[in-house]
Amino acid sequence: MEALISIAMVYMFIMLGFGAKKVFDKQINEQTLVLISLYFLQPILTFWGLTRTPISQELLLVPFVYLLVVGVVLLFSIAASQYILSDPKERSIFIVASLIGNTGNLGIPLGIALFGEQSVAYTSILNIANVFFIYTVGVFFYAKGEFSIKQSLGQIVKIPILWFAILAIAFNSTGMAIHPSIDKFLEMGAYATIVMQLMIFGIYLADVKIKSMDYAFSAKITTIKHFVLPLVGLVAIWLFELNPFVSAILLLELCVPLAVNNVNMAALYNCNPTKTTEAILFTTLFFVFAIYFYIQLFWYILK
Repeated sequence: MEALISIAMVYMFIMLGFGAKKVFDKQINEQTLVLISLYFLQPILTFWGLTRTPISQELLLVPFVYLLVVGVVLLFSIAASQYILSDPKERSIFIVASLIGNTGNLGIPLGIALFGEQSVAYTSILNIANVFFIYTVGVFFYAKGEFSIKQSLGQIVKIPILWFAILAIAFNSTGMAIHPSIDKFLEMGAYATIVMQLMIFGIYLADVKIKSMDYAFSAKITTIKHFVLPLVGLVAIWLFELNPFVSAILLLELCVPLAVNNVNMAALYNCNPTKTTEAILFTTLFFVFAIYFYIQLFWYILK
């Protein structure tokens, strides 16, 4: 029940952002909210999240397999984009957006709902892997649509979230406990970040025009997200002989819809955030209808 309530809250905050944009329109500056989120709030969320769960060696195989799957599909997307897209910004979105899933805000509560609280250790470590992918490869490709390759690489080191993630893992490895007062501050910042991210998505969602959506482009990203990525994941599960419980959790994290962070990155680097929002909406709606079939697949793996 708590997991279902969490999922409902996710969509409620998205609709709050949507409603705010519709009511106040030009009085809301989306770019300002994105900058506050990326450079101030998200570093707090990253540090807080990466110090929640002890990192042990037995958990490290799971993110390794996850990143391997994502890397294989990344190479496939780069090759495919050369043939099906001509606009450089659309190529950047196509290559990387489908690989940045909502492993945190949606993946963790869904893991609890489907597999119980014992899944949290695995969904958390997978979210860590996703964070590193977002703020390295993700930043590079979104910035590449606006900057040169050299400038894009430079953008990676300017994002503070990556450095806070490294700091959090280093702190986690020491085994030291965070003082309760500091932890409370981090927790407040973390939850504020989640709300801010979801509302930013809702604000950009308000600019999406159903009649003028580029359905063909969104369908291409959805094909990678909900067909190619899970298929490669199944092959990896078979090759590495992961146990059924871990396999089902890994597959869930590969199947979750696109993350709201895609909009943040696209907006920050002027890489067509509206079209990115359309793709997130399209893949999320597809996920809602496909979740029944995904659950059947998870149960089959668990048998």
